[in-house]
Amino acid sequence: MSITPFDFGSRLGGLLDPFSIGPWDPFEDFPFESRLVFPRFGEDFPFTSAAGARVDWKETQEAHVFKADLPGLRKEDVRVEVEDGSVLHISGERSREREEKTDTWHRIERSSGKFQRRFRLPANAKADQVKAAMENGVLTVTVAKEGVKKPSVKSIEISG
Repeated sequence: MSITPFDFGSRLGGLLDPFSIGPWDPFEDFPFESRLVFPRFGEDFPFTSAAGARVDWKETQEAHVFKADLPGLRKEDVRVEVEDGSVLHISGERSREREEKTDTWHRIERSSGKFQRRFRLPANAKADQVKAAMENGVLTVTVAKEGVKKPSVKSIEISG
């Protein structure tokens, strides 16, 4: 377990993500209740990034490609929307596993609840040309890009 709220690698998450909703709780694994210090957002707050998805965003020559890890979710559990033509919104809900009265739980680490991620699309994104596909628990959202316009060159004949 890392004592930092985020990793220092190429993917910055947690507190450095301006669109992340839930803060890191440093007392999460301690045996006492930390609700007085930090509220547990997965239980009382409508959205939690803990139940959410890690998203990779890459830009290719043709498109912006977002890949979100959503293990165990079906495409019916996920919504992909474009708001105001400039914000990609990915949201959904992971249901909590049904508890049986005879079961004894030793640890619950898999998150459940609602999640959402938002990304401001750059000016070259075509918000009206968005495709989404779900395969093996990975959501891939492809947003087409406007082509790079080459400057048109017109030769001018020199007279005289």
